[in-house]
Amino acid sequence: MAHRPPAAETGASRGRKPPWLKVRLRESPEFLATRELMRRARLGTVCEEAACPNLHECWSVRHATVMVLGTVCTRACAFCNVATGRPDRVDPDEPARLAEAVAELGLRHVVVTSVDRDDLADGGAGHFVRCIEAIRRRAPGTTVEILTPDFRHKQGAVERVASARPDVYNHNVETVPRLYRRIRPGASFEHSVALLARVKELEPDTFTKSGLMVGLGEEQGEVLAVMDALREASVDFLTLGQYLRPTPRHAPVARYVPPAEFDGYRREAESRGFLLVASSPLTRSSYHADRDFARLRAARLGAAPS
Repeated sequence: MAHRPPAAETGASRGRKPPWLKVRLRESPEFLATRELMRRARLGTVCEEAACPNLHECWSVRHATVMVLGTVCTRACAFCNVATGRPDRVDPDEPARLAEAVAELGLRHVVVTSVDRDDLADGGAGHFVRCIEAIRRRAPGTTVEILTPDFRHKQGAVERVASARPDVYNHNVETVPRLYRRIRPGASFEHSVALLARVKELEPDTFTKSGLMVGLGEEQGEVLAVMDALREASVDFLTLGQYLRPTPRHAPVARYVPPAEFDGYRREAESRGFLLVASSPLTRSSYHADRDFARLRAARLGAAPS
């Protein structure tokens, strides 16, 4: 049975949230239409499962990050609000339902992610491939971004997904290496960086992307070292955002990083040669992903985005 933490806390672990993290919730007609379509298509979203603070904003512009392969994860990371336990059965019809929803929403860009599926022989790699192929058939004008697990100990999984040639291959390192044992048990920083390097080696024209959270107790020098490691792996796009504690059972917030520090991180990342950097307290992996992809592609082409 899946374990679901209690409802998200309203205050901060070290005082109330600062004003720059206040989010206005507004259920617009577009928000309600997006929610209704996700329900009708029986699709999970990381927006809901991970308690994303940007849910209302994104759904109001018909942007949702679809989470395939169920809503129960085989790992229990200290930062993540997704339920942990015995995973759901893999639904072979999910790729077709996903593609139909993408077409109905008229998306220019879609982000597809999943829970960790360590129980599957390929970690779910084949399902990602089927989702990419289904979207390409049903909505050929839509660009596809995937956000995959690390596929650790799943030989050939990364290669299989990369061969499907998503427009963007995203895999988040999440935090600095020193904090992995506490924040991301079962994962390896070195493995995650190697995954991103392998994708770029196999498919040089595929954009690669990664992100990390700050406010977990990392030092600035450690964040800069992560940037260096990702650039060594030829990662194109970096996201940095504030960690927000989903429930009292999760890792506490060590500090709320002010917007000026995020601006400093952005400048540091840009100086290292990332094609695009998104760095702000509310930045998440898929926040404004459609807009950012257009900027990414324009940066590579040396032209202004349309």
